[in-house]
Amino acid sequence: MQEKLLVVEDEENIRQNITDYFIDQGYKVVEARDGEEALTLFDAEKPDLVILDLMLPKLDGIDVCKTIRKEHTTPIIMVTARSEEIDKLLGLELGADDYITKPFSLRELNARVKAVFRRSRPVADHLEDVRVFGPLKINLDRREVRYNDETVDLTPSEYAILITLSENVGRPYSRLQLLTATLGESYAGYERAIDTHVSNLRKKIEPNPQKPIFIQTVYGLGYKFGDQYEPIQED
Repeated sequence: MQEKLLVVEDEENIRQNITDYFIDQGYKVVEARDGEEALTLFDAEKPDLVILDLMLPKLDGIDVCKTIRKEHTTPIIMVTARSEEIDKLLGLELGADDYITKPFSLRELNARVKAVFRRSRPVADHLEDVRVFGPLKINLDRREVRYNDETVDLTPSEYAILITLSENVGRPYSRLQLLTATLGESYAGYERAIDTHVSNLRKKIEPNPQKPIFIQTVYGLGYKFGDQYEPIQED
């Protein structure tokens, strides 16, 4: 299946270079010049991934990301000419799956796109690997999470956190360990972004997010997967 990218960039030469490159790589590409056009095209085209510039006319990238994340888990890679930590942290906390700063090479951007798709796509068909924790079922091969037999839509970052924690029930993970598992070592220093991802994850899988039984806080360190349910491995 040909994957579709939405490239949101107000600088025409940069937007065209990105578009031409990814078309050559075999993707279908849709272009937007500002934030308002980005949201219109997002709804109409339903892209598989969004490459989103932070500084945009009409509606900036932060607002575009927030609007998309209200209802969709589509992977988002944020792009900016600014390198301030607050911008990077804010992008991650809003649900962006990766972040790249201008100037960048198209090969580097392509590597980021491929990495995000690897985190968000199911693996090839074979005997299914399923983890079951009471009403919570995680199908690793399909990249599918179900709670009370209803599908739960997770962003790639939320899914990576859930997979990492559920691998070792009861084992505490620091925020840095979870950040590395989710986004990679280059994001060391942005551990607090994990708190927002965990908060959003709890809203989706916990019976009561205020009293979590699956994603539990380890005070002073990070998080662990609760042991209320004996894990069952289905193959």
